[in-house]
Amino acid sequence: MKKIKFLPLFILLLAFINCKEEKDVTFLIDRDSIGKLNRSSLARDIEIIFDNDSVVKDTVALKFGNGAQKIKIFEKGGKHLLTLTPTGDSIPMIENIRIEDPRYTTKDGVGLMSTFKDIKDNFTVKKVITSRKNVLILLKDSDAYFTIDKQELPSSLRYATSTNIEAVQIPDKAKIKYLMVGWN
Repeated sequence: MKKIKFLPLFILLLAFINCKEEKDVTFLIDRDSIGKLNRSSLARDIEIIFDNDSVVKDTVALKFGNGAQKIKIFEKGGKHLLTLTPTGDSIPMIENIRIEDPRYTTKDGVGLMSTFKDIKDNFTVKKVITSRKNVLILLKDSDAYFTIDKQELPSSLRYATSTNIEAVQIPDKAKIKYLMVGWN
């Protein structure tokens, strides 16, 4: 008789353990996905994937018949979400994604509104590439990469084009200019 009394409690406990809170992945940047888009998505399926959004293809590229050079995704209402660049393959897939909306973040919360400190705290910096106006931050074990405007750097580093900038020279408070993901 004692076993029967504990059976409903046991079933309730089991149900509670199995009920997991579903996480909204609409704006999640993961290793193989960015929101609804995933690594194996074909460029021709973008309008299906983003069926509730507006898809704008680069008309210059369409004019020459070689497919879109850029595909821009806008939320209904006009907010720019993503800019996609397809591969030049016979069956084009998505090669590069530029994150345009600050709601897109990694599982650790790193996104367009983050700083270089947030990048360092959540990722391992593989390499820093210096260009004329920007610094590109490549990450170890991630397809995401960040661009920081040189205006965020100390004045001694802003105008030096031949100087290779190291990660330790970038201030923690430096803001992210661009967040990109490259799938190749």
